[in-house]
Amino acid sequence: MRAKQDRSTLQVVAPLAGTVVDLADVPDPVFAGAVVGPGLAILPDEPAPGDLAGLPTGGRVVVVAPCPGRVSGVYPHALMVQADHDRSVLVHLGLETGQLEGAGFDVATSDGDRVERGQPVLAWSPAEVRGGGRSTLCPLVALQAQPDDVVLLVAPGDSVAEGQPVLLWS
Repeated sequence: MRAKQDRSTLQVVAPLAGTVVDLADVPDPVFAGAVVGPGLAILPDEPAPGDLAGLPTGGRVVVVAPCPGRVSGVYPHALMVQADHDRSVLVHLGLETGQLEGAGFDVATSDGDRVERGQPVLAWSPAEVRGGGRSTLCPLVALQAQPDDVVLLVAPGDSVAEGQPVLLWS
């Protein structure tokens, strides 16, 4: 592992538009306790009709890569991007959404793909998730980061736009 001072700061952007929620307020002990790493959550805005980069968006929210890197895990409800050899960022769409087995989600990337910050990678229907009684909160986590290495650029209650810088990871 490279020394902290030898690596550049990683800028992480909002993978979707919405309202920032403190990670400690996410009703899931793994995220709320920062067990997998520090970060924040976003309550998504309601989607607009249309189409973006081949992903159907009528009633769906398009999710973009939070940082440049290689996809190191993609599921219909979650995506991990490995930014460099020792830093990965997790985007998780809703809570307990793995139980949906892909219903309401579209994937536009595969494990091993190189992605750029802001590139569309997933789309989903928050209404379908809510309709099943699940939370639509979307944790954004600096996986296994030390809390002191991550600076939040936004505060709970702030509105963020897709692609807006939200975290710096040194």
